[in-house]
Amino acid sequence: MAALCTRNAQSIRSTCAELQSASKYMQTAYMEHALLLKSNNFSPMIHPTTRIASSAVISGDVEIGPNCSVGHGAVVVAEGGPIRIGANCVIMDTAVIRGVPDQVMRLGDHVLVGPRACLVGCTVEDEVFIATGASVFNGAVLGRGSEVRINAVVHLRTALEAGATVPIGWVAVGAPARFLPASDHEGIWAIQKTLDFPKYVFNTTRPAPGDSMMQNLMPRYTKALLRMHAHDHVAS
Repeated sequence: MAALCTRNAQSIRSTCAELQSASKYMQTAYMEHALLLKSNNFSPMIHPTTRIASSAVISGDVEIGPNCSVGHGAVVVAEGGPIRIGANCVIMDTAVIRGVPDQVMRLGDHVLVGPRACLVGCTVEDEVFIATGASVFNGAVLGRGSEVRINAVVHLRTALEAGATVPIGWVAVGAPARFLPASDHEGIWAIQKTLDFPKYVFNTTRPAPGDSMMQNLMPRYTKALLRMHAHDHVAS
């Protein structure tokens, strides 16, 4: 009987050790095939309980907290500014999150970013829902518990109050935000023009009506991106 008990105890210990080893492997395997890039001397820092899909790209000064999920085809790239993502966030397939100079791209806790959503240099507080195809631009702030519904837009330097909802396909613009249908071009432009997208985003002057800034802006922007990513490589 004593020998049988000893064998059983050894078997239990062996099984426990195998389970612990498997659990540790599962934690580290969440990111086994994801593309993690070191950029501008920064490597992504990802909590071991977070899952990164194999076709996702995480680049540069990015920190992702515990119990998050980043889906297939998602891109989280710090291009001149850091990205900070809290706990219990879901970034769904093909979403794009970009950090830009002079701003922290921040997601709070319990945030959902839907497929094909695009977030650039904005602040997203806790418990925010960002639906499929939504866009949130530089300097915007989404208050706690707010919602940006399918294909809606939150324009640059726009502030959503806590609990606010941008309807499907509508545009939020200004601080405090006004909600306008996408068809109301004149109403949107009356507010958007004062926010000065060219100066705020590209540090350039808006051209005179009928002129274009693209011939001067695009070569400069391309060179900046080339410098920024010239030494990118897979993080060790």
